[in-house]
Amino acid sequence: MTDEELIIKYVPKEMQEASLAKLHEGYPVQYIIGNVDFFGCNLKVNEDVLIPRFETEYLVEKTLNYLKKLNINNPLILEIGTGSGCISIALKKNIECSIKAIDISSKALKVAKENASLNNVQINFLASSIEKYEDEAKYDLIISNPPYVPYNSLVDEKIKYEPKEAIYAPDNGLYFYKVILEKVSHNLKNSYLIALEIGDKEGDKIKKLVNKYLPNAYFKLEKDYNNYERYVFISNKNL
Repeated sequence: MTDEELIIKYVPKEMQEASLAKLHEGYPVQYIIGNVDFFGCNLKVNEDVLIPRFETEYLVEKTLNYLKKLNINNPLILEIGTGSGCISIALKKNIECSIKAIDISSKALKVAKENASLNNVQINFLASSIEKYEDEAKYDLIISNPPYVPYNSLVDEKIKYEPKEAIYAPDNGLYFYKVILEKVSHNLKNSYLIALEIGDKEGDKIKKLVNKYLPNAYFKLEKDYNNYERYVFISNKNL
């Protein structure tokens, strides 16, 4: 179904002309309609949250497969930078687990809480930056799709409507990976999985960070549907 057909199907008739005009100006159809399907979950979206992508659905799918492979059952999960809540909600809908999800944006957390309620799942949402987050809990899974686009990168014109703090990162896009890997090393159970979505040219750089902060861990770099390196999986067991 084309974007125009989606508007005709989901937008009230009296608003369709204005909506089509916005669409032709480059405004994302997901914001016009106000929702998106993600891994079988219907989620509300607006300009306070990043629009969930197919690539992140694949992160969820691969993470579920690795949890099964590693025989990690009923995991305690920490999601860093939850945005719309899409990752945590999809995980909660598919496995028995307990999830804490943090984000620095109170507006994003409001959307995430609405989405959790819409999908009838219980998630512990907390307002915090990763830099200031302190937690003594030990997690089976730490998962994140953090901001990773360098500030000087050329990007799709459409993302100008999405929250910049959810897209761009300092240090050539590597900043949040450094912070996450440095901070979570003491929050891992004896058997653990770390799952990260990454920029498509950053695999080797992130591997060096893993070797620095988790020198004894196993590292797996995987590709997305378009054959770009897009995901990193880290564990104390062979992947």
